[in-house]
Amino acid sequence: MNGTINAPSIEYAQLFPVLVVFAAAIAGVLVEAFAPRHLRKSIHVPLTLLTLAGAFIATVVTALGGLPATPVAMGAIAVDGPSLFIWGVILFLAFISTLLINDDEQFVAQAAAVPGSADEEDAVRSGFAQTEVYPLLLFAVGGMLLFPAANDLLMMFVALEVMSLPLYLLCGLARRRRLLSQEASVKYFLLGAFSSAFFLYGMALLYGYAGSVDLKAIGQALATVSNQETLLLVGMGMIGVGLLFKIGAAPFQAWKPDVYQGAPTAVTALMASTVLVAAFGAVLRVFWVALGNLDWDWRPVMWGVAILTMIAGAILAITQTDIKRMLAYSSIAHTGFLLTGVVATGAAEQNSKALSALLFYLAAYGFTTIGAFAVVTMVRDAGGEAGHLSRWAGLGKRAPLLAGVFAFFLLAFAGIPLTSGFFGKYAVFTAAVGGGALPLVVVGAVSSAIAAFFYVRVIVLMFFNEPAADGPSIAAPTTATSAVVALAAAVTVVLGVFPQPVLTLADQAASVLFIR
Repeated sequence: MNGTINAPSIEYAQLFPVLVVFAAAIAGVLVEAFAPRHLRKSIHVPLTLLTLAGAFIATVVTALGGLPATPVAMGAIAVDGPSLFIWGVILFLAFISTLLINDDEQFVAQAAAVPGSADEEDAVRSGFAQTEVYPLLLFAVGGMLLFPAANDLLMMFVALEVMSLPLYLLCGLARRRRLLSQEASVKYFLLGAFSSAFFLYGMALLYGYAGSVDLKAIGQALATVSNQETLLLVGMGMIGVGLLFKIGAAPFQAWKPDVYQGAPTAVTALMASTVLVAAFGAVLRVFWVALGNLDWDWRPVMWGVAILTMIAGAILAITQTDIKRMLAYSSIAHTGFLLTGVVATGAAEQNSKALSALLFYLAAYGFTTIGAFAVVTMVRDAGGEAGHLSRWAGLGKRAPLLAGVFAFFLLAFAGIPLTSGFFGKYAVFTAAVGGGALPLVVVGAVSSAIAAFFYVRVIVLMFFNEPAADGPSIAAPTTATSAVVALAAAVTVVLGVFPQPVLTLADQAASVLFIR
């Protein structure tokens, strides 16, 4: 058969931030294969940091150079305002997370060794390090960049797997409490596999309904295809399950506390910030672009999910005795707050306002989260990090500066004025009120008040309780860890006192969404 095959049209300039991350990840694999063991880390660390910094600069240049009028890569990827804003946030957060990951004390010397075995002891004495974490990190970040920018469901599924698979491995590499770390990795993998299966099956049903996996084509099919409502509604529900799992919304939140507790804290910081940003971008892409004309069907369900998520996160956090599990349930509550902005749909102006609020909230929450987990890495006892809350008693007397910074991050989570958390919640709740979701905002305010209790409880524990005689030691922070804490605190202050530049940037990004 005679014929020609046309090469696909790829806009490399617009996709450069994504391409450079994947190229560096592949280069990292080659380093693992060919570089001597003692040189690998000295190559990986600058390669990873320079890649993330270069991709961030490329994202800024792309935004300043003008956006393409239509999705690129044969319509598979939407390089629009929200995508570029989310890319910038993810790359910045991943960069400072890499500074935390640089601490070898958090990672096992040899992951293949049985915990407590002679092989593991030999690996520790030999000074081995799992340098594979760096290419795994880059692959995960590459998936995070593609996930919220995917303009068709097939690309979104590929990005979901590229983002998730490295994280499953990273969660099982904790140096201490190895069995807990491996358990967290297996739980995350199994639950993630189920959610991916739901997403894939839902994608197949929507393809059967619309005859396309393109988000815009699905949105157009809502007005033209009839007598296929079962395929549409079941497919929408299954894709929703897959996406709600990734953001940790109730009742799909069970993995979060276990994984956050068991994973190396630097990996937990990466996941708690960047994965949430990427996943919410994908949620908005599916429900606003593909299923926006079906909002009368999915909004009531999303109302219920948002209410359940806020209440479950706030109430269950009160019962926690482990600091990382408490922060995990705090993250679940914040997911519910963010969902109030997702349901705030309406006219184009209302959608833009809600999207702007969500983008600002994601950026503010991401920096505060990384700062809080960076502090957790510095409070240690004989068994490693001091996870139990009782070990934090009197920390304000042992290390007043460190306790003060952590208290500030907790107040930001609570949404106290003059912190970034206050303006984040204010922007999202205002958008929700404008979208007719006032009852949801009332529930959010009540949940915020409940959440404030367990934040204040930790502050009281640190400053108004006497330290135990065998209380935790404060690890001498590395320069990188100190820089992460200082930067996160500075951003939290600036966005709480002078948020307008970032709000303006979010407004500009929200005005250029490739939608129906």
